Amino acid sequence: MKFSVELKKLVDDSYDIEIGHALAEECVNDILNGLLGGRHIALVTDSNVEKLYAEGIYRSLCEKGVDARLFVIPAGEESKTRAMKEFVEDSMLEAGFRRDCGVLAVGGGVVTDLAGFVAGTFGRGVPFANFATTLLSAADASIGGKTAVDTPLATNLIGMFNQPKKVYIDIDTWKTLPKEQLSSGLAETIKHGCLGDAELFAYLEENIEKVFECDTTVCEYISKHNCEVKYRVVMLDERESGLREVLNLGHTVGRAIETASDYRLLHGEAVAIGLAAQARLGERLGFVSTDERTRVEKLLERAVLPIKIPNYIDRSKLLDKLYTDKKVRDGRLRFVFQKGIGQMMQFGENNYAMKIEREQIAEILENM
Repeated sequence: MKFSVELKKLVDDSYDIEIGHALAEECVNDILNGLLGGRHIALVTDSNVEKLYAEGIYRSLCEKGVDARLFVIPAGEESKTRAMKEFVEDSMLEAGFRRDCGVLAVGGGVVTDLAGFVAGTFGRGVPFANFATTLLSAADASIGGKTAVDTPLATNLIGMFNQPKKVYIDIDTWKTLPKEQLSSGLAETIKHGCLGDAELFAYLEENIEKVFECDTTVCEYISKHNCEVKYRVVMLDERESGLREVLNLGHTVGRAIETASDYRLLHGEAVAIGLAAQARLGERLGFVSTDERTRVEKLLERAVLPIKIPNYIDRSKLLDKLYTDKKVRDGRLRFVFQKGIGQMMQFGENNYAMKIEREQIAEILENM
C-alpha cells in the first residue's frame, strides 16, 4: 500500500533591504507595525555592539510597550558555535519566549548568522530581521538567507537557509568600526566586483581609501552595488544548487586559512588571501590575465588586506583543511574562478566549479 503526500507550495520569501543612516528608529517602528509578527522580541547582539547600538534599540522597544529581551554573546568568530546557539535558545526559553516571538539580530556577521539560525529552529521557525552594523555583514552575512555555525573541523558546516523579514544597513554604524573591520568588509566587496560587477571594481580602484573616511557617497555606492550583486545571484539560485556557488569566490582557501589561523585572521583577511590564491591559479589556467591578477592583488593591498599566508600557518595542514570545504565532491577539490574582472567561469550547464588537483593548489600556496 502506498499513500502519496502532496506538499507542493509556492513560498514568497521576498524582503526589503533598507540602506541609510540612523535607521534604529525606523527598525523600532517596523517592529511596532508587525514586522516580526508580534511584540515579543529577542534582541541578539554581541559584547561590542551591545553598548553602541543594541541597548538603544532595546530601550526604545521597551518604552513603546514591546516585551523585548537582550541576549548578548561574546564578540568574535569563536562565538559562532553550536554551544552558543544552545545558550541563546535556552536563555530565550528561560525568559518565556515561545512560538509567538521574533528575533532581531543587531551586529556583524557572527550575530546575524547565529541569530538567523536560532530563528530558523526556535519553535520550528520564528521571523527575524537583521540590523547590520559592519561593512562585512552589510556586504555578505546579513543578506541572502545563509545562516550557520562553525565546527572545529571547518566554518559554516551546520546551518540552514532562512530568509529575514528585512535587512537594515545603517552606514552610520561603520564610523565606530576599527580600520581592520572596514578592511575585512572590503574583502567581500572586492569579491563582488571580481565576480559580477566590473563597474564596482573600477569604482573601488578610484575610491577605496575614502571608505576608511566613511565618505557618505562612496559608502552608499558600495552598499547598493553589494546588494545588487548578491540579489542577482540569490534570486536565481536561493539554495546554492549551482550559480550561487560563485559567491564562494576565494572562500575555499579563505575558510581553510581562517580555521587554520585559529581565527587570528578576520574573515575578510582570510578571504583576501583566498581571492589572491584563486586569481593566481586562475592566471595559470588562463582565466585571468597577468594584468587582471595584479589589479586584484593591488586593490586588496590598498584595502589593507593580506595577500600572503602567514608563516605561522602550516602549509600541509592547510592543504588538508581545504578538503573540509562544502564544495568538495567525492574527495575532489572544486574551485570557483573569476573570468577576467566582473564575470565568473562556467564549466557546463549550471556548473560554476572546476575540479582541482591537490598538487595544483599546493604549488600556488607554497609560493604565497
